[in-house]
Amino acid sequence: MDALVMCGGAGMRLDRGEKPLFEVGGKPMLERVLTALESSEIETIYAVTSPQTPKTTRWVNGQDGVGVLEADGEGYVADLTSALERVERPVLTVVSDLPLLAGEIVDRTIEVYEAGALTVCVPASLKRQLGVSVETTRAHGGTALSPTGLNVVSEGDTETIRVSYDARLAVNVNRPEDVTAAEALADIETDSEVIDDGS
Repeated sequence: MDALVMCGGAGMRLDRGEKPLFEVGGKPMLERVLTALESSEIETIYAVTSPQTPKTTRWVNGQDGVGVLEADGEGYVADLTSALERVERPVLTVVSDLPLLAGEIVDRTIEVYEAGALTVCVPASLKRQLGVSVETTRAHGGTALSPTGLNVVSEGDTETIRVSYDARLAVNVNRPEDVTAAEALADIETDSEVIDDGS
């Protein structure tokens, strides 16, 4: 399976320059995500950039084994749609602001994928417990869930929700207050329980 790393957003909420290159634990978030993908079963990695992230595009062009797909920068959904037209599906998609991603998380996601779309979420309560912002939620089985930005996308309309309690998936760096939690957890490796409710 191939992977798309979404890194074309302006990062206005974080307000620290181009968000993919913002450093957590001394490394750009994008580098951390790429390292996780490179240590996984992913075959080919593409960074989806845009005119809003020229420094990121230049940085990626200097990396071995990572392709660049430039989108228009009209928003996450539009950029993802554009990128999906240029790769084979199913494809793993991940946001570049998930700096605690690890190869085993990626492999576990690929392993449980069956068909349609797979959306990995964490309980919104876990994000609050860690002190990170909750951008969006969706109700599922009586629980408020927050998408992590890690998905598998394919053809068709069916969606499987996979609920994870892994703190590494709960930390998206969208706002300045998220940086503290990301820095605190950056060097922690845990074998966290992942629950798949099968829906």
